[in-house]
Amino acid sequence: MNIWITIAIAGLLTFCIRYSFIFLLGRAKMPAWLERALYFVPITALSAIILPEVAQHGGTLQLSPRNPQIGAALLAGLVALRTKNVVWSIAVGMAALLVLEALL
Repeated sequence: MNIWITIAIAGLLTFCIRYSFIFLLGRAKMPAWLERALYFVPITALSAIILPEVAQHGGTLQLSPRNPQIGAALLAGLVALRTKNVVWSIAVGMAALLVLEALL
């Protein structure tokens, strides 16, 4: 029963923390420079998650053309820039990764 109490408390605390920002910032006007800066937060967070996974192959840092993940990520990035479509980006990136892994 302790685990369920812990989960409930953690969920409640998470909700309160997130709701506090919505409650406080919903009433205040943020400066324009802060709004511009917050636009880049999701891009930065996603890059911090993805880049280490792309740069490592087999558990070690590998920044060479023999790393198929780099080529697949670059191709997926180009598709994302061109189409602005998440599904196409993922599909092309995965297909490129499978092809590059088979070739390399």
